[in-house]
Amino acid sequence: MPLNWIDVQNLDFYHLLFLERHHLMWFAKSHSKDKVLAIALKAHPEVLWYFKRLLPEAAEVFENMAGSVSPDLSGEEIRRAEIEVMRSINDWMVYVVDPAIYDRLEFTRWDDSELTDFVDFSGRRVVDIGAGTGRLSFVAASRGATVYAVEPVRTLRDYLKRKAETIGYKRFYVVDGLIEEIPFEDDFADIVISGHVFGDFPDREYGEMVRVVRNGGDIVLFPGNNDTDNEIHDFLAGKGFGWGRFEEPGTGFVRKYRLKVEKRSL
Repeated sequence: MPLNWIDVQNLDFYHLLFLERHHLMWFAKSHSKDKVLAIALKAHPEVLWYFKRLLPEAAEVFENMAGSVSPDLSGEEIRRAEIEVMRSINDWMVYVVDPAIYDRLEFTRWDDSELTDFVDFSGRRVVDIGAGTGRLSFVAASRGATVYAVEPVRTLRDYLKRKAETIGYKRFYVVDGLIEEIPFEDDFADIVISGHVFGDFPDREYGEMVRVVRNGGDIVLFPGNNDTDNEIHDFLAGKGFGWGRFEEPGTGFVRKYRLKVEKRSL
């Protein structure tokens, strides 16, 4: 079911010029046959150029998509396609238009104790992977942690920096990066946290988190999975994660996971 976090009816399609490489990879992989995206790219050569320039390995895919569309498009057809594309990436539109909208969503209003009772942040070096608007990062920072918020979307990084400055956190650092390529050295963090991110490439993501956290440190995940034994749960349980459940307002019960990392000496 499509998200409805933001009304895209009156948004400019050129907001897609703020998308990042990993967004375009999703388009290229999952929507190469998408007629509405093809129409929108045909009607906006500037956006097509940006897609090809940012993700050159998929340039032919995007070019072929636009080339499959007749040049005789009505303004109504074009706008209908634009809106449908923006609706399909409703969450991304929030991130590039106004990240503060995310902070006001009902499901983000769970009690901070669901995280702070799970792990002690005081005096710890914490890496938050896919920090978004900082729902987990700012809880950790408020408990005395030094926080490294890793976020691949530039508009969200800018938002995180402004928010940290407004609150007055001095030991809060915002860094570009992805969960499958965490930009820190081995054993860098005392705690790795992540919310609504884990699961696209489980083995690679897990390996990176273990690499970055020190021996005896913790990995804490709020992956946003429902309170069921799904693939994410089975993978994490199989790796030795303990877990609990809590209620996300408006969503229902979801699960949270914690692993105490023990690295064997070679």
